[in-house]
Amino acid sequence: MAQPTLCTATLGNLKSGVARPSYDRSTLTAGIMHFGVGGFHRAHQAVALDELMNAGLAQDWAICGVGLLKGDRRMKEVLDQQDCLYTVTLKHPDGHRESSIIGSMVEYLFAPDDPEAVLEKMASPAIRIVSLTITEGGYNFDRVTGEFDQTHPGVIADLVDGAVPTTVFGYVTEALRCRRERGLEPFTVQSCDNIQGNGDMAKRMFSAFAVQKDAEFGEWMLHNVHFPNAMVDRITPVTSADDIIEAAALTGLHDGWPVVCEPFFQWVVEDDFGLGRPPLEQAGVQLVEDVTPYEYMKLRLLNASHQALCYFGYLSGHRYAHEAMADDALRRFVQRYMDREGTPTLKPVPGIDLDDYKATLIVRFSNPEVRDTLARLCAESSDRIPKWLVPVIHDQLASGGEIECSAAIVASWARYAEGIDEQGEPITVVDPLSAELVAIAQTQRGDRLAFVRNEKLFGNLADNERFAAAYLAALDSLLEKGAHATVMSYLSIEDRS
Repeated sequence: MAQPTLCTATLGNLKSGVARPSYDRSTLTAGIMHFGVGGFHRAHQAVALDELMNAGLAQDWAICGVGLLKGDRRMKEVLDQQDCLYTVTLKHPDGHRESSIIGSMVEYLFAPDDPEAVLEKMASPAIRIVSLTITEGGYNFDRVTGEFDQTHPGVIADLVDGAVPTTVFGYVTEALRCRRERGLEPFTVQSCDNIQGNGDMAKRMFSAFAVQKDAEFGEWMLHNVHFPNAMVDRITPVTSADDIIEAAALTGLHDGWPVVCEPFFQWVVEDDFGLGRPPLEQAGVQLVEDVTPYEYMKLRLLNASHQALCYFGYLSGHRYAHEAMADDALRRFVQRYMDREGTPTLKPVPGIDLDDYKATLIVRFSNPEVRDTLARLCAESSDRIPKWLVPVIHDQLASGGEIECSAAIVASWARYAEGIDEQGEPITVVDPLSAELVAIAQTQRGDRLAFVRNEKLFGNLADNERFAAAYLAALDSLLEKGAHATVMSYLSIEDRS
């Protein structure tokens, strides 16, 4: 017999031990509009708010989700059927599962069906924060210049006088204009995306759009709208068909789109909100004056270490992060990068013990239950390596520090980008620059520095003798001996014993 679908009326059918909202959801009011209701948002920001609501707090900070893309229609259908309730399952490393029903979202609007309803909601006094998880690409900046891309078809359409918005830029700008006309203070725009300086990025891109729409209004936005920076962290794999089946088995109710994630949660937020905020600090969120040290910590230890793991791991025959971390040589290589190259480039991070943080990263990467794929970690490298690893190399070169592991990571990307693994099987290189990168990588057996001469990605690193020597040593070893033997060569005699 089919299980009942998760919704308000069926909460009484939940299996014992499954956490559920202890608060009366009918009394909640939305104070946040969120664009980009994907797995990460539902495992991160929405979970923090649910925790506050279960503690009797933040009752006027519920979430109204917004979908802009055609594919978001399914999310609308699922959440409407489920009264915006959904399941989050924590996958602990020991195999233990911990499922909860999250109730902090109270409404979901599919913008293409009723743009006016979205705008009117955003322009209402109750909405004080508009938050975003629209991915790095959603900020619409040119990869080379870093400037706002005015040639995007949606942007072109939204810049026409009187246009009905289709992009997040159009909606935010038009809603702020409406609030200004009505004498209402502007809402805060809060980026929750994994971008360094995400609030600063949002401010530059949204203001650039607004200036093109109306120069005076754009200047007003630049000086009157708050865009706090934040660092976000929780590994949230894509929900699989098996995850849907397991969520139903754990809870006793069918959820059309549950979320799975690791137990770890971190959210560091610049305390800069124009119209107030929920008491996030009571849900484990760190409110700080400057997010920068935390961002550098994450980018140079977590994110760059993922790159240390993924290409070498994939070329060695592994397909999941936990499998690669079970390879003793790879795990020690990652640890060496973190300790001897990433960490020396960091300034003190208030409230964080870096040794504990790195130990936690090793545990997180090794979690066999999350099943984070190396293919996911290898994707979009042209957006990742230049921002996460190349700055480490520059800092270490300037200080005279070690760069051998970092150079080897770049070489492992170059070898991976050839599009053929060590068994002769094809690799699908997922990257916005894949055609260009694969073509260059396939020439490097004759021209060893070809890959790092790409100045868009590496600047002038190829001209630095110390980097070039370290890079060539790693690439030669990869081509002649293979990935595993290359990793082993970076471990000291003591490490190997």
